Parts: sequence; C-alpha cells; structure tokens
Amino acid sequence: IKPRLKGLCEAMAEFGSWVRLHYVYPYPSVDELIPLMAEGKLLPYLDVPFQHANARILKAMRRPASSENNLERIRAWRAICPDITIRSTFITGFPGETEAEFEELLAFIEEARLDRVGCFAYSPVDGAEANSLPGAVPDEVREERRRRLMDVQEDISAELLAAKIGREMTVLVDAVDDEGVIARSSADAPEIDGLVFVNDFFEAEPGDFLQVRVVDADEHDLYAEPLE
Repeated sequence: IKPRLKGLCEAMAEFGSWVRLHYVYPYPSVDELIPLMAEGKLLPYLDVPFQHANARILKAMRRPASSENNLERIRAWRAICPDITIRSTFITGFPGETEAEFEELLAFIEEARLDRVGCFAYSPVDGAEANSLPGAVPDEVREERRRRLMDVQEDISAELLAAKIGREMTVLVDAVDDEGVIARSSADAPEIDGLVFVNDFFEAEPGDFLQVRVVDADEHDLYAEPLE
C-alpha cells in the first residue's frame, strides 16, 4: 500500500465517509492499514482474495502467501482490530486440485472463520495459462466441492452473525419498503454482503444513519430494532 493511499483513507475519514478496501492482496504492506481501522479512520473491513490454501495450488495460480502465513496474518489483524470483517473468495476444482488439497482448503476455512466468503467452481478463461495445466477436474466435482465449501461457510457465518444479537450498531439505510428499513452495517458491502432489516420502522430515508440493536440473525442477514 503506497503512503498516499494511507493518507487518502485518513483524509476521507474526516468527511465521515464509509471507506472499505476491496480486492487487496495479502502483502505485508496491508498490515499498515489495520491500525487505521482500529482508530475508526477506515471501516474495519478487508476484502482479500485468498483463492486457496494449498501451497502448490497457490503457486499454480500465481498467488502470494500460504495458508500458514495467511492464518498468522488474520490472527494479527484481529488482535489489532477485533471488530474487523474479513471477506474473501476461493476457487474449487482448479486444474490438478486433488481431494486432499481441497480438504486442506476446507480446513483453512474452518480455522480462519472468515466473516464473508464467495466461492466459484473453476471455469476456463480465454487465454489463461491455467487452461494448459494438466489434471482437469470434472465439472461435477468442481461444483460439488464448491457446494461443500459453502455449506461449511454457511455454518460459520450463522454462528458469527448470531453472536451479534444484542449488540448496538450504526447502519446505513439503503431503502424503505412496505415492511420497513433495509440497511447495511459497516460489515456489509453493497450488493455482495448481507443486509440489516429493521421491520415495521418507516421513519428513515435512504442515506440516513440509524442506531439499532440486533435482535435476530440468519446465515446472511441481521434483523434489528431502532434504539429509542
């Protein structure tokens, strides 16, 4: 992360802007931004495309780091900023991926307990070097592994969101419909993460910030009531 980006984040914080970092590779320089999150100068949210956990697969993908390094880094981030939300994406069925290597990825998911996860079954891309790699994984296996990973992650997500029941938080209103307010917390990027529903409350407009208390949760979303 270049110093000017760090300075830009600090400057935007002065305007009360909600700033999230997306698609940031887990290079050591990212560590410099975590204290800004702990200080409230940057939303405690980090989207890091880990992609996989097995060292051989990561090398074939030309991705940095390893599962051990990434787990250590995640622990360090959470030690500095306990409220950090970590989102990532993964690929199953990359050419040559064995069942054992996929199981290593599942073990990483269980250990890392990431807040938000997206997963895609590998699909050839025109011109990509990976297309020529040996050991193509059958389509049905790629998809079956994707489903297995997301089943594990859904349980983790449900537990993490349930732990927020009773907490008070600030949410940003996206819309108001016939059922009430549809909003997002600082942990929810638009269109890709969850929502916060404040049912039977209509005294808000898109763009408003509300103080709410979480009263329920499911695998993806929170349900809240406005604070008096």
